[in-house]
Amino acid sequence: MERLFKIKKGLDLKLVGEAPQTNVREAAPGKEYAVCPTDFHGIQPKLVVKEGDQVLAGSPLFVDKATESVRFVSPVSGRVVAIERGERRKLLRIRIAADNAQVAKDFGVVDLSKANGETIKKLLLESGLFGMLRQRPYDVVPSPLEAPKSIFVSAFNKMPLAASFAFTVQGQEDDFKMGVKALAKLAKVHMGISPEQINTGILPLEDAEVSVFSGPNPAGNVSVHINHVDPVNKGEVVWTMAPEDVIIVGRLLRTGNVDMTRTIAVAGSEVKDPCYLKVKVGAALADVLNGQLETTEHKRIINGNPLVGCKSDANGFLAAHASEVCVLPEGDDVNELFGWIAPRLKEFSTSRSYFSWLMGKQHPYAPDCRIKGGERHMIMSGEYDRVFPMDIYAGYLVKAIITGDIDRQEELGIYEIAPEDFALPEFVDSSKLELQRIVREGLEILRKENL
Repeated sequence: MERLFKIKKGLDLKLVGEAPQTNVREAAPGKEYAVCPTDFHGIQPKLVVKEGDQVLAGSPLFVDKATESVRFVSPVSGRVVAIERGERRKLLRIRIAADNAQVAKDFGVVDLSKANGETIKKLLLESGLFGMLRQRPYDVVPSPLEAPKSIFVSAFNKMPLAASFAFTVQGQEDDFKMGVKALAKLAKVHMGISPEQINTGILPLEDAEVSVFSGPNPAGNVSVHINHVDPVNKGEVVWTMAPEDVIIVGRLLRTGNVDMTRTIAVAGSEVKDPCYLKVKVGAALADVLNGQLETTEHKRIINGNPLVGCKSDANGFLAAHASEVCVLPEGDDVNELFGWIAPRLKEFSTSRSYFSWLMGKQHPYAPDCRIKGGERHMIMSGEYDRVFPMDIYAGYLVKAIITGDIDRQEELGIYEIAPEDFALPEFVDSSKLELQRIVREGLEILRKENL
């Protein structure tokens, strides 16, 4: 029997350009792919390849310097053509020119009925899929030396323009269930679903405890599920994994090969023909957006979701955890008559500053990426808490992070949160603070203090 949690706080934001489930395509094989170590927080990358090396799909490209058993692998077979570095020789990107005929490293088919937790952990480490896990606290790649008390998977996403997992999992339900069964060998698995998924092919799940979450965004955030089902206390560790990656784990167990193909949403008001696209992780965004943009001028390409994704350009590559690529107007070419005094019938406001709230039921909006205001003093008005459904005082926690008060951060529940949980507070923030960046920096400082 599934437990039901009704989330009341939050905000659903409907945007123009949502990908229709009737438009599904398969991306043509790309000429070049890339893996970005910056997609994996909490590691120090150490290269195990050099330019000119030949690699297979599933061959390691770099490891975590602190725990070298944690590998990160190539999504395709081919030749390493470039290793890009930034300031202080920070490793930014490893680019691979893909072979015409793809060859994958064979890890062998696993019989789950005979496998134990150590066997599954070893396979995940060798195949590079362990690096797709994330840990609470700190929202980083976990250490294989520390056992989690539970593993959480959220099988839906309420973010604007998000890909529907209930749709993308269709035809892959067996791989998903096999992935869940493998994770259950490591720790107890908690699965969060939406009410619409109760009668779909992902259920029943014999190897996971299923909870149903209804309500507005961020009801699909895994941190919300952790907070309601099994909160994290100091000294405890919880792992999380995206449902798309659970499918990849199941596919590895069934075939013995690492196949990082996932179905993403290509969406946004600036995309000509929004669609779902089957593509490999690390694909060039130029290939993902092929034929979708008339021009890239005055447009923002977002590697991921509009609320939590990273700004990119056509020369970028699909991020390791991205399930969407969105394109919105930048807004840097907009010149408005009367500025903020204009009545604005087609723009969204949470504070009813625009007349659009008089239009009745919310309709899809096509916002641009302007902040519309500069950074201001932080006023404790409770505006964060109106869209923050966790049992945490979000405003006080942000202030504790800014001031570096670690004891206060611990008291206020910093071990349960990730930067994505502050996407909505950042969206409604009248102070225009970069809350997700502040939270990420706070988590990094706290992690270093506790090492």
